[in-house]
Amino acid sequence: MALGKYSRVDNRRHNSSYCSTVTVVVFVGLCLVGAWMMTSSSVVPGQNVDVPAQENKNEVKQQVTESNEINTTESNEINTKQFEDNPGDLPEDATKGDTSMPEEKPEEKPDEKPEGKPEEKPEEKPVEKTEEKSNEETKSDDGSDTETQNGVNNTEDVDAKTNDGETNTEDGGTKADDSDGNAAGQGDSEENSTGKKPDTDETETKSDENAGEDKDRETGNDQLDEKVDQKDDKDSDKSSDGQANNQSSGELLPSGAQSELSNETSTQSGSWSTQAAESKNEKETQQSSNQQKGYNWKLCNVTAGPDFIPCLDNLQAIRSLQSTKHYEHRERHCPEEPPTCLVLLPEGYKRPIEWPTSREKIWYHNVPHTQLAQYKGHQNWVKVTGEFLTFPGGGTQFQHGALHYIDFLNESVPGIAWGKRTRVILDVGCGVASFGGYLFDRDVLAMSFAPKDEHEAQIQFALERGIPAISAVMGTKRLPYPGRVFDAVHCARCRVPWHIEGGKLLLELNRVLRPGGFFVWSATPVYQKLAEDVEIWQAMTELTKAMCWELVSINKDKLNGVGVATYRKPASNECYEKRSKQEPPLCEASDDPNAAWNVPLQACMHKVPVGSLERGSQWPEQWPARLDKAPYWMLSSQVGVYGKPAPEDFTADYEHWKRVVSNSYLNGIGLNWSSVRNAMDMRSVYGGFAAALKELNVWVMNVVTADSPDTLPIIYERGLFGIYHDWCESFNTYPRSYDLLHADHLFSKVKKRCNLAAVFAEVDRILRPEGKLIVRDKVEIINELENMARSMKWEVSMTFSKDKEGLLCVQKSMWRPKESETINYAIA
Repeated sequence: MALGKYSRVDNRRHNSSYCSTVTVVVFVGLCLVGAWMMTSSSVVPGQNVDVPAQENKNEVKQQVTESNEINTTESNEINTKQFEDNPGDLPEDATKGDTSMPEEKPEEKPDEKPEGKPEEKPEEKPVEKTEEKSNEETKSDDGSDTETQNGVNNTEDVDAKTNDGETNTEDGGTKADDSDGNAAGQGDSEENSTGKKPDTDETETKSDENAGEDKDRETGNDQLDEKVDQKDDKDSDKSSDGQANNQSSGELLPSGAQSELSNETSTQSGSWSTQAAESKNEKETQQSSNQQKGYNWKLCNVTAGPDFIPCLDNLQAIRSLQSTKHYEHRERHCPEEPPTCLVLLPEGYKRPIEWPTSREKIWYHNVPHTQLAQYKGHQNWVKVTGEFLTFPGGGTQFQHGALHYIDFLNESVPGIAWGKRTRVILDVGCGVASFGGYLFDRDVLAMSFAPKDEHEAQIQFALERGIPAISAVMGTKRLPYPGRVFDAVHCARCRVPWHIEGGKLLLELNRVLRPGGFFVWSATPVYQKLAEDVEIWQAMTELTKAMCWELVSINKDKLNGVGVATYRKPASNECYEKRSKQEPPLCEASDDPNAAWNVPLQACMHKVPVGSLERGSQWPEQWPARLDKAPYWMLSSQVGVYGKPAPEDFTADYEHWKRVVSNSYLNGIGLNWSSVRNAMDMRSVYGGFAAALKELNVWVMNVVTADSPDTLPIIYERGLFGIYHDWCESFNTYPRSYDLLHADHLFSKVKKRCNLAAVFAEVDRILRPEGKLIVRDKVEIINELENMARSMKWEVSMTFSKDKEGLLCVQKSMWRPKESETINYAIA
């Protein structure tokens, strides 16, 4: 300490016999004090404002006054509006608790020092305090994502993070440090905050309520919109928000569909966190800061340009194929390392036109392709009309409109019963998907697919119109769907050679078609008498008979001048057993019809399930009753994904998502649902999120990841649709396909196997500019994703956290990086 430096001066002051000597010493001392003051005046202004001259309080009163003003201002800001510019700060009570100890030190130290004497070197102690203060701030920041049990602070955290806007983005990494540290320090701050607020009893009571919610999701309430609405007035709504935060936290942040937030940690640390936690938080904060600074996004320099689909545009892999006879060049060929670059926007890109107007017209510059209009314009597929591409609703087999054609099919085969018995269909070779687009008017969902580039941008047209579709081909592998899930399959001039190679491709349709379901075939062999058509018709007749498919009807649509043949798959094994020739053969008993991820095609048929409790032995209930009820084949003896008996698991999951959607998503996160048409649940379980949106003009692509429990058959059984996928690879869709992506605990699982930056780049690829991403995950994942989103100039609409769970809602911007990165495998 500097105190020892002047101890000799103090000792000499007691010896009266040396007055003259003392006088000289005092004079010299005063000179030194003056020199010291001049030196300190030049040093102090250069120091951090967070380090007022607390040690020099008696020497420089002006500096003390300024320091007190600064501290008072900071204290007021903490008490009234804790996180105005830094959404990573602690809640109010946690902030007070952590800063209470350092604030007492300046009041004690001056009493220990002799007045009027300099006690230290100005260059040393203030710097030390700067470091200490910095660490204290870091510790405060580290805990913010774990909300206290007092809901007022939770609400203010949400509001602050909602409104932080550009401030944190311009701070050059400050926000990154805060948010990443939040994940690590969360447990400590929650424990600390429990004992710091004056209303501790109320807090403990609410903690007990939360613990009860952990055991049963059904205890949620309807006040979540108050908690997460970033537009609410903070001062007027504090009390109601506080109640909402604690009672509804389970609705906002489930760690699983049947469990709410994790229980409070039983051990309490009072006002002090542990050194291990503090050190860990600081290291993770620094690592997060370095990580954010390391994000250097670049544009993908590829031949496909703004239409780049990594797994379908791997030109290097396609060039190395030995054969393309079975459309191998249209299948997936994913690169070993997924790209981390961003796909550029088409020049003149605009926000897509909203549904239902988008079904008839889209912006030309969003999908600037005219070849299809020239090639198929006479069939009313698509036309160029000024700055729009228009879709008259026609197709090759229904030039006079899809609705007439749809009704014609129902009249030909009343058993189809659109929107009742037939709810989910597969449309093969869909073109621009007008058939699927108008089936919405009949309450039918169509999973439409076609190869990329066979007809220029046909799937991209469909998605831009707001019609579900993917880029896929019937080639050498099974389609990414379970067995026995589609109520009907439709092919209108789909250009698939069903009859060749033992009917391997038609047998794939047999795998995915529900027993008793219809295959609707509208093609020239049905009604034309050209030699080739006659030959194909004879081959199809033999094949369908051998497959035991019943030819239900052959009818001709006089308005469109086309014929349609409708077949029905058998609902029992009786025909299979009576066949004199076992061709096509039955599949081995060990062959799983639900195995579909990168599984080669086989020319065999699976037996029809006959047990009363086997899936496929009964037709689902009519729509919409099938949406709400657990399938008959989900048994109480089975354990659901979340640990309850399967039917209870299903019901609880549905009730949970209905509450989350109604209490939070529809009102509380600032999402304009009129602008949402194409949505995706990136990690669906039972389809509860999609089912909860049934009243909106929204369709949801339910993705069941390849490493998750196979619940996709349940999703189809309830009248919804979806697909298998591995998010370590790109999805089979064009860039800018979806208005909304929803990810419930996806990224924490994917991170164990994949490059998270590449996954987020894929999210950026398939999400439309101004589209929203909603993530529910662990706090540390939320922080990491928030950093990535900010580095892409996305708007962070809202973040929320409690215990170790978090919610993030971000909006993609139009921003694209200036630099580019050449992807060699995607260059022609």
